[in-house]
Amino acid sequence: MTPEQFVKIFYTEKQDQFDNYLNKHQDTYVSNLINQLDPDEKEMTILREIIDTILTDTYYTFLLGIDGAANIGGVQQLYKLFDPNKNELTGSGEIEAFAYEYFHGDKS
Repeated sequence: MTPEQFVKIFYTEKQDQFDNYLNKHQDTYVSNLINQLDPDEKEMTILREIIDTILTDTYYTFLLGIDGAANIGGVQQLYKLFDPNKNELTGSGEIEAFAYEYFHGDKS
């Protein structure tokens, strides 16, 4: 696995989570709460933006935290992350760079 592949699976998970939360036919706690609100079209647009921003910020910060470029819970340090073949994914700054591309740039 490469750092880009690692970031991409997080980006895909974020997108899946977002879609599940906003799908009226999904049986998730969040989607059920949204259905209880019964938002109109304008409120739903705002709610979609809020949820997307929260998920983006959370996943992006987590990925940067693993790569030592942001703090997690007030602690900033570089973590060592290895794929199953014992190739290190962290330490080069690639996770940070790919996270920006996927969550805030051209890859999304």
